[in-house]
Amino acid sequence: MTFPQTNNDYSKEEYWNSRYKEEDEFDWFSTYETLKLFLNDSIAKHDSILMLGCGNSTLSAEMYRDGYHNITNVDYSGVVIENMEEKYEDMTEMTWKVLDIRNLDALHQDFDVVLEKGTLDALLVNEKDPWFMSTEAETMLHQVLLQITRHLKTGGRFISITFVQPHFRKPLYARTEYDWSIRTFKFEKVFEYFYYVMTKGEVLSEADARLRDEYKQQLDQQPVRSCSPDSENEDYLFMISLSDEDD
Repeated sequence: MTFPQTNNDYSKEEYWNSRYKEEDEFDWFSTYETLKLFLNDSIAKHDSILMLGCGNSTLSAEMYRDGYHNITNVDYSGVVIENMEEKYEDMTEMTWKVLDIRNLDALHQDFDVVLEKGTLDALLVNEKDPWFMSTEAETMLHQVLLQITRHLKTGGRFISITFVQPHFRKPLYARTEYDWSIRTFKFEKVFEYFYYVMTKGEVLSEADARLRDEYKQQLDQQPVRSCSPDSENEDYLFMISLSDEDD
């Protein structure tokens, strides 16, 4: 495996292309077996599923073997998409596309489910303050979430799997423009991880709306926040790479 020189590399396409040339498969947080009960409760076998930042995770293939066949996988690394399309060529109903999740317009369709596992965490790896995201990162995340809700059917679910706790992530997911409710579940391995389900067209709870409003008020009192990539070789991978092999 190619390890990054700094955490900032996790947000670079060049790093991932280089890594995917050497690495066959890797799963952030956990594999399908650990997540199966959550996913089975949130997704029907006939649902159309968009997998964001699929990478070389086995999640799509394991879901396919369990009966979820209508899966569209996207990643901005052409290297990994080519590798995965060849590796799983027998899974003929599953598709693979080179796309940046900040612009999904080329999909020309809406989905019952949009799923991401660690993709947003990798994009936000440069953030230093968990309470207040940099202006650049907040703008980028908003751009991604707008793309997601635009490609969700009414009643569709956006599923986000992350190590970020609800009091940090919920206010960012709760903006009015997204038009969805938020449910949060927790599962544990060595660390706690969180499974968020946003359902489009459902009313946001009063508690989550209050979190959103309080966060916005606090932001309005903050100076412009800039992102400063780290220069240290911190082991971000350690935080998000635990799989079932760690049990």
